[in-house]
Amino acid sequence: QVQLVESGGGLVQAGGSLRLSCAASGRTFINYPMGWFRQAPGKEREFVAVISWSGSTSYADSVKGRFTISRDNAKNTVYLQVNSLKPEDTAVYYCNAGQTMGAVTSGRSAYWGQGIQVTVSS
Repeated sequence: QVQLVESGGGLVQAGGSLRLSCAASGRTFINYPMGWFRQAPGKEREFVAVISWSGSTSYADSVKGRFTISRDNAKNTVYLQVNSLKPEDTAVYYCNAGQTMGAVTSGRSAYWGQGIQVTVSS
């Protein structure tokens, strides 16, 4: 059974940082792009960041310069370092994995985690 499990979320003050992790099990994703989405209360799920199997990255404009996505293929894990957090970053963060960069960035990927809450207080 394929699983993506997020960890590292929580409550943080504005300006603070967190490191989100997404550990995959059940198969290797070494050749798969992996990414992060988020969904704030009352809003649609939105793309945050994606990383290719070779390490190429792309970010939503709202997080550029503050968030960094990385991966450790040996650990089958993708990370999201979130810095300079703002209250508007409050959301449930989901990791995903798919066969193409397009599938991951559009949200049409096959594999999703269950999500983890990040709350930023002002």
